[in-house]
Amino acid sequence: MISWIQKTFQHHFRTIFMVLLGLVIVAFVFTIGASPGLGRADHKRLQRQFFDLNLGSQEDQERLFGDAGLSVYLQLGYPSFDNAQLQEYALQRYAGLHLAGQLNVPAPSDTELGEFIKGLRGFAGADGNFDPKRYAEFRDSLKTNPRLNEADVSRVLADDYRYNRVQKLLGGPGYVLPEDVKAQLTRADSSWTIAVATADYKAFAPELKPTDADLTKFFDENSFRYEIPAQVRVRYAEFPSTAFVSQVNVTDAEVRAYYDANPARFPKPATPTPAPQVTPAPATPDADFAAVRPQVEAALKLERAQRLAAKAASDLTLALYEGKVAAGNVESFLSGRSVPLKTVAPFSREAAPAELGSNPQVAAEAFKLSEERYFSDALTTPAGAVVLFWQESIPARTPVLAEVRDRVTADYLDGEKRKRFVALGQSLRDQLTARLKAGDTFEKAAGAVSALKLEVKTYGPFTRRQPPQDLDYAATGALETLKKGEVSQMITSGDKGLLVYAVDQKVPDLTEANPQYVTTRTQLAQFTAARNAADYLREMVEKELAKSAPATP
Repeated sequence: MISWIQKTFQHHFRTIFMVLLGLVIVAFVFTIGASPGLGRADHKRLQRQFFDLNLGSQEDQERLFGDAGLSVYLQLGYPSFDNAQLQEYALQRYAGLHLAGQLNVPAPSDTELGEFIKGLRGFAGADGNFDPKRYAEFRDSLKTNPRLNEADVSRVLADDYRYNRVQKLLGGPGYVLPEDVKAQLTRADSSWTIAVATADYKAFAPELKPTDADLTKFFDENSFRYEIPAQVRVRYAEFPSTAFVSQVNVTDAEVRAYYDANPARFPKPATPTPAPQVTPAPATPDADFAAVRPQVEAALKLERAQRLAAKAASDLTLALYEGKVAAGNVESFLSGRSVPLKTVAPFSREAAPAELGSNPQVAAEAFKLSEERYFSDALTTPAGAVVLFWQESIPARTPVLAEVRDRVTADYLDGEKRKRFVALGQSLRDQLTARLKAGDTFEKAAGAVSALKLEVKTYGPFTRRQPPQDLDYAATGALETLKKGEVSQMITSGDKGLLVYAVDQKVPDLTEANPQYVTTRTQLAQFTAARNAADYLREMVEKELAKSAPATP
């Protein structure tokens, strides 16, 4: 097996190097300790056995989650799992491999592994079949990957093969009742003809006049929505890059090297399109550079001026530290250096002011300041660099109603409008149902409703496997419980309200003579088997983690 892998894994996906590396890094550093049962960094939990792994060991964590991350990519062709899903998959996969060892599930032969690889979605082409070119590109990419080698891929693929075998053993045949098959066939292959009445939420304008009592009650029940977050008030010393441009000198060679390193930043100015009979002169690098040289030089000088601005800001913080300047003496100290102090309105952690470049990192640094540590390190901004000086930390608070009355009123009106729209939907459904029973067509019944104009459109016949392209997806969900001749409850979708009327429903052939019956039964069996295997492995993981779980006080 290994010899076959080594022969065929001589080349690999250059385009997925960074993706794989990112996957592995995320897997290694994501917060395992945040999940119940997995160890934190303190010494009391360094030993956390999971079969033959120690989850308190960084090396074992890297092995567990690194292999799982690579497995996901090879199986699916893209890193589709979030951290929580990856953690669950990694633990279940390792439990399955442990069980494979107990059951003596053999490693795959070269032929078996080759067929297994051909079935992986990670190497499938646009048609869903195995793509030798895509596989060859992946093989080529391994040659230059410093974090991934053939041995790693060989091991993970062989383990995935064995894990797949264990899943099939645990899942069994996946028993399915005939009634389940019939229900799924009815759900997916019934032929529907429906009419959809659409109500425009924007056109719905109920008369709402909230009283003070209404607003007070609403505010009391929803005061958390209006909490003013913690804020900080600072002043800042600014070092704009433009103030240092005059100190920057650059040579022609440096300007040209800067252009050659960043040609995309300096596109050649557009020129008038030449007449058809005139052949345009061929572009040359020298000519392109000459056309944009002033912009290149200005950009290079500004970049270097930014560094000088950052250095000047750092020199200021060093002088403040070495001079042991008290907070009360900052203004006179800065005045002696001709550095003005600027003010900015208080701001929250999530809303850095424009004066500070709207940079969330600058806001985060501002919230680290206090009376004891009253000035920040030098912080870069798009315009240069700044040093922040703490003035006041303002705790979060719940405002009184008068401060946020406009917001409360708007939210109350919006909520009441939605409530009444839903209530109107129930009323419309009752009216439509009554008129249909009286013999009206759906279009006539919808037109007779005076509370709100309804637009009616008919669709079908169609199946849920292939719904009309212009049919709102929310309307198809109503077919789950709708029967012929019934009107659904109003379904809100965006700024619309939908009432679905089942004009006709034709149930497909529910006997085994229908080829789709066998296909559906097979699909349901596979789903049931996969669920059975997952449930068993999940239980294995829970029991194994419980063995080393910290004692509950």
